[in-house]
Amino acid sequence: MPFWVGDMSHTPFLLQLLVILAVSRIFGLALRAVGQPTVIGEMAAGIVLGPIVLGALFPQFHALLFEPQSLPALSALSQLGLVLFMFVVGAELRAPDGVRAQLRSAGIVAMLSVAAPMVLGLAASLALHPGLAPASVSFWSFALFMAAALSITAFPVLARILKERGMTQSTLGRLSMASAAIADVVAWILLAVVVTLTNQSGSAAILKSTLGMLALVGLTWGLLKPAIARLLHNWTAGGPTDLLVLSALSAGAIGCAALSQWLGIHAVFGAFLFGASLPRDDRLLKVLVERFEYPALIVLMPVFFALAGLSTTAKAFTATNLGALSLVIVVAAAGKVLGSAAGARASGLCWRECFAVGSLMNARGLMELIVMKVGLDAGLIGPEMFTILLIMALLTTSMTGPLLSLLLGNPSATHRRTTT
Repeated sequence: MPFWVGDMSHTPFLLQLLVILAVSRIFGLALRAVGQPTVIGEMAAGIVLGPIVLGALFPQFHALLFEPQSLPALSALSQLGLVLFMFVVGAELRAPDGVRAQLRSAGIVAMLSVAAPMVLGLAASLALHPGLAPASVSFWSFALFMAAALSITAFPVLARILKERGMTQSTLGRLSMASAAIADVVAWILLAVVVTLTNQSGSAAILKSTLGMLALVGLTWGLLKPAIARLLHNWTAGGPTDLLVLSALSAGAIGCAALSQWLGIHAVFGAFLFGASLPRDDRLLKVLVERFEYPALIVLMPVFFALAGLSTTAKAFTATNLGALSLVIVVAAAGKVLGSAAGARASGLCWRECFAVGSLMNARGLMELIVMKVGLDAGLIGPEMFTILLIMALLTTSMTGPLLSLLLGNPSATHRRTTT
């Protein structure tokens, strides 16, 4: 018997957390060293900790480390991380400065960047549904989920790539961020509708969820938004009211997430909605990133990646499923890049910049993983399709940096050219 089996009748929670954080950080730093976003390495770490790699190489150790009885505690941490992260994403999802003048252009890019992968996703579902959809899921439920999943853009990843390249205030950068914001709102609305229709049985239950979500929108935007604005009126970051503000925002995000979950949709929708309803305040956003997003990304989200990795399966790499994987990657990348490029061309950009916008919109990252987890929890997809979508998210996001360098060359030169 290996020495590490010993007297471990159950896996210590802190040991699980230590292993997850260590592997996540190692892979994150490794990918960052080769010019990729850290989140790509952390997502890859989830796959390594799952049955495909660690489970195959060290099955006994893997079974002990992630024994079923220990997973509820990790799941609770994972859900808290999702709620806090989506809360901050909602708060960040604002139109960039100076974008109003190009709002029409951003709308065109956003609509085409969503419509193209949606149409291709619906078409691809004809081939994917028979072999990869759970037996109880109808074609249209599966197809509409795939359409929403393939149309997602990772707004946070896109914003960080632009910031690292000094392109945030460039014409191309502002257009891409505004387009991604609009596209994600559309895709999330579609996903919420699909999950609602799937989770609820009967017209009464669907009506309850629909009216409940409308009421939640009214609560966040009609009551909570002005209340938070009044709370922030005399607020100074780090001042005596700082704890009160943070407590109120935490309660609002968690409360809206709980209401959304009770309505039969998913907790992330309520947290995202509350964050999006907050008044625009740069001081507040800075505090939210430091107090909520950083702890979520450093400690809680790696747990989410690890649990996602546990949902993967080696069956996704059979000869038949490799064909499905290739189809999903081609459809996802072609839909996003070509749709976004067509929208940017209609807005007057040159072809090189059009494809740069398309490359940025093709970044999916963590947002895709959240969408996949929503679909898995709702029973819309199984482990094989979950694994395929995870590989697609990793590959499409990793394409962004190299494609931008190929199309635009020196980032600083591009920044000077596009801002003049």
